[in-house]
Amino acid sequence: MNLGYACINMTLGEHKPKITTNRSMIKKTFKEKGITYASELAIQNCRDLVEIIKWNNKNGINFFRLTSDLFPWASEYNLTELQNYNLIENILGLAGALANKCGQRITAHPGPFNVLVSPKEHVVENTIADLTLHGEVFDMLGLSRTPYNKINIHCNGVYGDKIAAMDRFCKNFERLPESVQTRLTVENDDKASMYSVKDLMYIHERIGIPIVFDYHHHKFCTGDLSEEEALKLAVSTWGDIKPVVHYSESKALHERNDKLKPQAHSDYINEIPNTYALDLDVMVEAKAKELSIIPFL
Repeated sequence: MNLGYACINMTLGEHKPKITTNRSMIKKTFKEKGITYASELAIQNCRDLVEIIKWNNKNGINFFRLTSDLFPWASEYNLTELQNYNLIENILGLAGALANKCGQRITAHPGPFNVLVSPKEHVVENTIADLTLHGEVFDMLGLSRTPYNKINIHCNGVYGDKIAAMDRFCKNFERLPESVQTRLTVENDDKASMYSVKDLMYIHERIGIPIVFDYHHHKFCTGDLSEEEALKLAVSTWGDIKPVVHYSESKALHERNDKLKPQAHSDYINEIPNTYALDLDVMVEAKAKELSIIPFL
């Protein structure tokens, strides 16, 4: 089992100068400085990705979720339009080669505005554009076109008819480029009205993509399955690829504060999940990032 963390390295973020892959700018700045400045920030982000991969390897961490903010305001241009595109491509190639050499699994989790089930065409078009960008970045990194390097999303909507929504997911999946189709996974939700692992089997059976089991979400949307049953059902969708699961704990319970949403993630974790003797990679979604998993390495 490998434990991983998501997007931000808190330790390196304290360095001077700061090491981070999330440099961005407000819209006003983008309008003033444009793609030239976006390119400068992207180069710094990509260089620091190399440093984070090196740090992970030194500290025995073999699983890392890449930020979706590597390229500031990427929806407003094509990556090839960046003035230093060739340099960026070379840096990302180095980062990916280093990750592969170290046996470090890299994945992504694009944001909730990615809605393949949406009945609104402009939402679907924006989703396809964002997922395509993730696929392009993963290709630049030289990562495998398999769910080993997954690009994971939620359905993010029911719209009064869960089956019809999942049918739209499957239909719109066919519009995605191969760089995304071969890596795409879907995750269970944390609301009873949304998608359980059992629900998502409908999508898996239609288009074959794996299901990422989220332990914390399952507590709120069980699909009438036990944790072990839901986990094993999700794992059965991964074929020969080592499955990924997500793990977090309730911030409300950690802080003994019933005013907080029970679904909210805690800063740290008190334990690692029961894997029921399965070989899994566990992405820990805790606010303290790498600091939350170091005690368990």
